[in-house]
Amino acid sequence: MDPLFLLPGMMCDGRLFGPQIDAISARTKVHVGDITGAATVQELAAQMLAAAPPRFALAGLSMGGIVAMEVVRLAPTRVTRLALLDTNPKAESEAIKARRAPQIAKVAGGGLAGVMRDEMKPNYLTDGPHRATILDLCMVMALDLGPDVFIRQSTALRDRPDQQDTLRGVSVPTLILCGRDDALCPVHRHELMHSLIRGSTLRIIDGAGHLPTLEQPDDTTAALIRWLED
Repeated sequence: MDPLFLLPGMMCDGRLFGPQIDAISARTKVHVGDITGAATVQELAAQMLAAAPPRFALAGLSMGGIVAMEVVRLAPTRVTRLALLDTNPKAESEAIKARRAPQIAKVAGGGLAGVMRDEMKPNYLTDGPHRATILDLCMVMALDLGPDVFIRQSTALRDRPDQQDTLRGVSVPTLILCGRDDALCPVHRHELMHSLIRGSTLRIIDGAGHLPTLEQPDDTTAALIRWLED
């Protein structure tokens, strides 16, 4: 089995995939890619490719999925399997672009915790028994990464390219997965990606919002293992 690269979402690190890493590491080597060091999706993808082996399976959630699509665009023959979780193939909408500058200004002025608490975290999860614990972890990950990463990642997301043409060219085994209640990257975005990638598998996780890896870890892990082993 090829090694697996996992790309986390904005202001998240490998802890976003903690349950999956624990389960999949017994089957293959698992790496968590770094998507914190540049302010464009293109540079982030190039950096990930420079750190990766010649061929690998690739899974990305949210911003990680956006970078994963750029990895496929840059080096399609190196990616042997693709999983896109709770993500969006389209360029950023003007409505969301308009929110970026005020958020960046607040974070640059020392307001990272407030932006995460008031503007980011409320959109992440559906209701569930572990909601508070997961939201606390999201805050810890964000504060550990810090304001400079927030600013670079916000800029990269704002300026990202549309990847629908990239997805039309994907021919490797592909899993499209999202939480049924994802408010940031809703189900219809995943149905679109499923329609663009011939032969892809669409999996909707009940009882999850934007972070099914943590909200419904068992179902998400099972879907990823099936994707890796089929």
